[in-house]
Amino acid sequence: MTTPHNSAKPGDYAEAVLLPGDPLRAKWVAENFLGDAKLVNSVRNCLGYTGTWNGKRVSVQATGMGQPSLSIYVHELINVYGLKTLIRIGTCGGLHASVKVRDLILAQAATTDSTIVKDGFGKYHFAPIADFALLRAAAEKAEAKGMKVHVGNMLSSDIFYHVEPGMEGYGALPSHGVIGVEMESAALYTLAARFGVKALTVCTMTDCLVTGQSIDAEARQTSLKDMVALALDVAVQ
Repeated sequence: MTTPHNSAKPGDYAEAVLLPGDPLRAKWVAENFLGDAKLVNSVRNCLGYTGTWNGKRVSVQATGMGQPSLSIYVHELINVYGLKTLIRIGTCGGLHASVKVRDLILAQAATTDSTIVKDGFGKYHFAPIADFALLRAAAEKAEAKGMKVHVGNMLSSDIFYHVEPGMEGYGALPSHGVIGVEMESAALYTLAARFGVKALTVCTMTDCLVTGQSIDAEARQTSLKDMVALALDVAVQ
């Protein structure tokens, strides 16, 4: 069975998948990390591949930017293709000076300004969180590799360009332990909880919104290599 967004056949995906937003990053992961990588989806150029890592089968599927786009792919990967472990990989902005560029953020929880989570729970405010086993494994493996890692609350925002300048757009969130900002994790964690699967977000902080420091192209590529290898290790454990 295929979908309007995915031409993969049953069995084309492994049970574990990495989820970058950028289709070209999915292609880069497949070409530089996976053994025997095979293209399994190219609808709308949202590329998906399956190959091997350390002899174990694993997939990578682009989701596009933002929670609405990710929600389509994640819903179908779980309910149509039977995936069980979903790890978002990407970059994020830093909301606290203690998080330096090239540092890793593991999203223990995901705060959001989006109604994509709120609308499903009536009067309740659901708290989207990572799978603990994946989170613990990622933290332990990152520390063993000597990577600088932070575990904390991530903001999944629907807004990239805030009306308020600089840090003003984030209000009291940084003072309440929200250390990074991206655009997908809250929806990923909510869908994982809804359908009983495991999910985690692993991000490299590339632009600090507090200090204005950002990462250059060469350092960004090196940092992403370390992050992807870590995510693959966790995915196939």
